[in-house]
Amino acid sequence: MPAFNTWKFSRPVLALLVSATAALSAQAQIKVGVVLSTTGPASSLGIPERKTIELFPKEVAGQMIEYTILDDASDPTGAVKATRKLVSEDGVHLVIGATTTPSSLAMRDVVADAGVPQISIAAGRSIVFPVDEKRKWVFNTAPTTSLMASAVVQHMKKKGVKTAAYIGFDDAFGEDWATNFSEAAKAAGIEVVASERYSRAATSATGQTLHIKAAKPDAVMIGASGTAAALPERSFKQIGYTGTLYQSGGVGNPDFLRICGADCNGTVVAVAPGMVARQLPQDSPIKQSAMRFADTYEGVYGTKSITQFGANAWDSGVLFEHAVPVALKQAKPGDSAAFRKALRDALEGLKDVPAAGGIYTMTPDNHNGLNDLGVVLVKIVDGDWQLEK
Repeated sequence: MPAFNTWKFSRPVLALLVSATAALSAQAQIKVGVVLSTTGPASSLGIPERKTIELFPKEVAGQMIEYTILDDASDPTGAVKATRKLVSEDGVHLVIGATTTPSSLAMRDVVADAGVPQISIAAGRSIVFPVDEKRKWVFNTAPTTSLMASAVVQHMKKKGVKTAAYIGFDDAFGEDWATNFSEAAKAAGIEVVASERYSRAATSATGQTLHIKAAKPDAVMIGASGTAAALPERSFKQIGYTGTLYQSGGVGNPDFLRICGADCNGTVVAVAPGMVARQLPQDSPIKQSAMRFADTYEGVYGTKSITQFGANAWDSGVLFEHAVPVALKQAKPGDSAAFRKALRDALEGLKDVPAAGGIYTMTPDNHNGLNDLGVVLVKIVDGDWQLEK
């Protein structure tokens, strides 16, 4: 029998072979779908996330990676539609997203029913806890609301706060924060004397802030995100409230500082450590991994461009990079169902993975994997973030 390279094919047959080879090559790619809020009220979160995704490697463990990024327009319905397209039409092996807690929760049924792992970059604790038949397909990289709430409450207690109030979005994110903050406060012996809600699209929060001021709390926790979180900040200053204000990592971006201006001075914010990577002490166990993110992101987008959301998105890529080599030992991308499950199993088995937001150790009961290292507190001082010592 002649050697393979001596066979001759007619042009039609050769064309078919080339086409088949190209199809197999495309099929062998690892396909990652991404759902972000690059327009709408949460766009100040989603845009830096997209910029971060664009820095992701195009090859991992010898496999070419194809990324498809879709916009959910800050709407859970849009997130579901985008996820269905990625899963059913594009045949992705993994979904990263969404930007917000409501969208991430809305996507859960779609990925679980299709058997596609999801790495959310939103903070709601209910996204991944408790792990059940649906959530076993879902992971997230942001410090959860429970981690952030615990850090905030411990800071309050240290500062002598006896009473506190809460105001947050009237959606799944706001309710998640209300629940976790009230539980942490109760455990610390801090009384929550008022609890208010407002819409992400609201133009005034005066009524709510007046109710809170009347209750005379020592401090207020604001459970909101993006530039919409500046609304109660400004209102509290306008009505003369003098207690300490706290915010979640949902405000961790330059746009919030720009919108809120001097009204934000003195506000204490719980964020992922990667957002202040350069201020972390040299002996921090995540200094090196956080600086990898900071140097890469600022090297492309400029100094002081880092956001909480970019750090969350970056860590989804870090987890993906660590999971792929493990998954490839069990299945190949050409067998989509098997590879999707292998990726899920690999993500769940990750141990001691350092990244921008902390050190991740996943278990069958914990698909966030962060401990107290995953949150630091910063104070807003003259339009910048200052690490609280």
